[in-house]
Amino acid sequence: MLVDSLYLYYPDWTSKCNPCSPSYDLMYNRRMSKQNILILGDLVAIIIVTLIGFATHGETSLSFLPRMLTTLIPLAVSWYLVAPWLGLFDPQVTTETRFLWRPALAMLFAGPLAVVLRAILLNTVVIPIFAVVLSATSALGMLVWRGVWLFWNKRR
Repeated sequence: MLVDSLYLYYPDWTSKCNPCSPSYDLMYNRRMSKQNILILGDLVAIIIVTLIGFATHGETSLSFLPRMLTTLIPLAVSWYLVAPWLGLFDPQVTTETRFLWRPALAMLFAGPLAVVLRAILLNTVVIPIFAVVLSATSALGMLVWRGVWLFWNKRR
């Protein structure tokens, strides 16, 4: 069972490499650092989408930072709640072109959740058109980022 699960994550795993060996630790650390880059890249993509959204409204000065955070934080929280459910941090999913639709779908679920969290945070009503625009633009931003990630991983 352990051998089968290791082979899923490490196709080049051989009988010479067992979980107690240093080479196993090196492979595990390399996988973890890739996953950390992916998680951090997701956050950067969310930040960029938020900045672009505020820039389209002419709200880019530092005085708008608290308002930006009321959109950024709920969107990031929503993303990190929804993404694991669709396997978006699983190495098998993040390295396959056929799963590139999943980040967009996840953001289509995370966007409305973020708008609800934002409304609770600001003690205001949910604006449906804002939910649609936030979901669509965030899905596009995440799709672009995950496409870059996929291209970068395929080249390595």
